Amino acid sequence: MVSKTDSGKMYRNECTGDALETVKSHTEDQDLTLFGSCFCPFVQRVWVSFEYLQIQYKVHEVDPYKKPKDLLEVSPKGLVPGLKLNNFHPPRALNESTVILEYINDLAVTSNGRSLLPPTTNPCNITDARALVRLQCDHVNRSLVPSFYRYLQAQDQDSQIIGGKEFHESIECLVELLERTEKEVVRIGGVSGAGERKALAVGLGLWIPENEEDLGLVDVMAGPWLYRATNVLKQYRGFELPRGEKFNRWTSKLFNHPSFKRTCNTEDLYLDSYERYAFNRPNTSQVANAVNSGRGLP
Repeated sequence: MVSKTDSGKMYRNECTGDALETVKSHTEDQDLTLFGSCFCPFVQRVWVSFEYLQIQYKVHEVDPYKKPKDLLEVSPKGLVPGLKLNNFHPPRALNESTVILEYINDLAVTSNGRSLLPPTTNPCNITDARALVRLQCDHVNRSLVPSFYRYLQAQDQDSQIIGGKEFHESIECLVELLERTEKEVVRIGGVSGAGERKALAVGLGLWIPENEEDLGLVDVMAGPWLYRATNVLKQYRGFELPRGEKFNRWTSKLFNHPSFKRTCNTEDLYLDSYERYAFNRPNTSQVANAVNSGRGLP
């Protein structure tokens, strides 16, 4: 049943469920400290990547709306995620989820060989695989993420109908990009054996049938918003994700992947934390304000 009344629920400050257990196991000091908040999808992008890339880190939960001093030291706008690099003296810092993702992926490649991207070379010398993945991720940032918030914050019925169609179309466009990558890199890569196909599929993500466990960059970029569509958008807008055998298989593999599940909270946390977006309360967040004013996301 779609929630139509604002009950005044507030965002949460502490993780629950699997995410809480993950926080508890990352309390010791490390070279890298992840500043995050439990409900934020931008944080979850980075968090899933830390888990998958097997990079040691410490979690520091903060309230980004109160903008504590230690958060502002690593993220000048007070936005999460932030990353503190403790192995420098004095410590250095990074912010912006995509920047942090690139940093820790490069770190993993040089330290343990793991990566969210296709290798620079592959069995068929297909050099554009990384470019195709980046096209997918660019679409996520430019279209999927903004349309999620526009849909959730829309208040009148007509705007909600338009927002729902826009978000649905954005997902369909992402699927087209996923299909294109599979076709251009895997299907016409000049190989037929399962082993060779799997080698070509490295770094292309869980959309590729041969990938059962290997996350790709697009998985962590899009996953947090697709996951919130199954609870937040379902609760407040009656939204259902598109249905289809390949799409269902992809989202099932993604949502049940151990690295993803370890960063997920209980459903009530998301419903409570996003109620303020669903009823478009004033000054909900910098993201919400940007959507309301028609500006790009901060």
